[in-house]
Amino acid sequence: MLCDLEEKSQAETRSDVVGMAHKDDSFHEFMVHDVLGGIPGITSRAMFSGWGIYKNGTIFAIIAEGELYFKVDATTQGEYETRGSHPFVYSVKDRGEVMLSYWALPEEVMENQEELAIWVDTAVGVSKRSKKKVKKSK
Repeated sequence: MLCDLEEKSQAETRSDVVGMAHKDDSFHEFMVHDVLGGIPGITSRAMFSGWGIYKNGTIFAIIAEGELYFKVDATTQGEYETRGSHPFVYSVKDRGEVMLSYWALPEEVMENQEELAIWVDTAVGVSKRSKKKVKKSK
């Protein structure tokens, strides 16, 4: 089942989520300040058992379970698959596994600031497009 983190049901409280790790502040600090720190407009906000990562107010990534995941859609997911990435998946009692439209950022992208900036902008675009789709469907 594919859904957005932002659309997570209020019924899915922390007690419903199975196997989600607690926040790792040092990993968050490293990702936001060291890896993404050279990109203007990056901020983060605590959410659930991790963080939402924003560029100029648009969520484009999450940090969960010790990994950085970028927002994907049908046009970008293939590049993540090609590079051996995997989606963010968590379990909910009585519902099984839930897969979000966020995929782990490949390590080689994290190590190349020029490529990273492109991937950030691409994920921001995906996020903006997905919000437009949600608004149109309401």
